[in-house]
Amino acid sequence: MQAKRKRSLAATYALLPTWIVAIFIYIGTMVWSVRLSFTDSTIFPSSNYVGFAQYAKLFRTSKWLISLENVVIFGVLYVGGCLALGFLLAASLDRKVRFESVLRTIFLYPYAMSFVVTGLVWQWMLNPTFGIQANVRALGWNSFVFDWIVSRDMAIYTVVFAGVWQGAGLVMVIALSGMRAIGEDQWKAAQIDGIPIWRIYLSIVLPQLGPALGASGMLLSMGVVKTYDLVVALTGGGPGSATEVPAKFIMDNLFERQNLGLATAGATVLVLSVVMAVAPFRYALYVRAKRNRAH
Repeated sequence: MQAKRKRSLAATYALLPTWIVAIFIYIGTMVWSVRLSFTDSTIFPSSNYVGFAQYAKLFRTSKWLISLENVVIFGVLYVGGCLALGFLLAASLDRKVRFESVLRTIFLYPYAMSFVVTGLVWQWMLNPTFGIQANVRALGWNSFVFDWIVSRDMAIYTVVFAGVWQGAGLVMVIALSGMRAIGEDQWKAAQIDGIPIWRIYLSIVLPQLGPALGASGMLLSMGVVKTYDLVVALTGGGPGSATEVPAKFIMDNLFERQNLGLATAGATVLVLSVVMAVAPFRYALYVRAKRNRAH
């Protein structure tokens, strides 16, 4: 009994630095930022409380509202595109194709890159002067136009392309591991019944990948909320405010416009967005675990 208690105390002491860091650095700075959002802080922190004035100003700022609209468009298409493409890639590799390990590495490689590198690569590819448009025209198709990156209406979709190209590999790996866990007897039974392969994946495999795809969607959704470096590297938020996102709005107000109060108000809204995105998933996991223990 004493030996068990000593091991427990040793584990507690070993984790103590981590708890200190979590409480005083992460949680402490978060609370400090929320506090500043209720002040009129500009370049330096202020103790002059103004209530919800910064939040009211935030939601009266057209650039912030545009950034929210952009991040919703990006988030829906990015998460949906990654899940769909990742599932298709996993299904293609699940058929035990030749050179599977090589293909898996190629598909996953973009995820190993930083968003800055991804943004720069796609910026070069989509640049009308020397990218895809220029190369196609050099082949003789002079009427070909692919200038989405400089179009106010289409620029946000170039960010989606770059994001899906990078994030689909993560979904592929998670979905593939889930597919490999499905028993062979289910495949044999379906094939005996003459069910087409595509129908097996849609009707039998896909429903069993719910937890795996749900975890993937949560990870991708959390990445959407803090999207910054991809936009800065790819479009810089332009043309105009066509690809402005909340994280860029916050950083601009924090470092360029020296409006600390407005920036922390935006950051607080983003934190609440993350909590709202994660809480339902965590609750679903809790209910599922509780139900499994009951059975």
